[in-house]
Amino acid sequence: MSWAIWITGPPGSGKTTIAREVAKAFASRGMTVKVLELDQLRQILTPQPTYGEAERELVYRALILMAKLLTEEGVPVIIDATAHRRAWRDLARSLIPLFAEVELVCPLEVCVERERSRPLGYAPPRIYAHARYPGATVPGVNVPYEPSLRPERIIDTRIASWWTAVQEVLSLARQLRHRATSGLYHVQRQ
Repeated sequence: MSWAIWITGPPGSGKTTIAREVAKAFASRGMTVKVLELDQLRQILTPQPTYGEAERELVYRALILMAKLLTEEGVPVIIDATAHRRAWRDLARSLIPLFAEVELVCPLEVCVERERSRPLGYAPPRIYAHARYPGATVPGVNVPYEPSLRPERIIDTRIASWWTAVQEVLSLARQLRHRATSGLYHVQRQ
């Protein structure tokens, strides 16, 4: 049994950067962590996404199942996904005994600016530009982003550097790893 950490927050808050840097930090120590990026999964499950509720339900449930199965096989997991509905993150928490949530908070205007200049390979481009079109479902703009009720960590990415955020996630991962080796399946929340 291993652990999973879900890094959540609005588009442009820094999820992918932090998740990838955490994985690099583990790799530099000779440890493998699987990063599950929802955008990669979506390319296979829904190559022409509509971002409708039924489609989102499908891709999030598939993501959660993958994380559950990997942790059961002893593979640590970082989940990189907005998951604007709290119910998805709560489902993961109910299915994965060693689970923690890191919520990234960042003002919308900062997220929009970051999204404008982010490199390819980080989520679909122009997410916020599409928010102005009828029927758009951009989390935090057209559909509500439901913040976590009691995340293990809250990181304000407007203030905290990516290095500081990575250190916070690494600290949480060490706590989870310790609990796994001790047989304890409760994570202390901040």
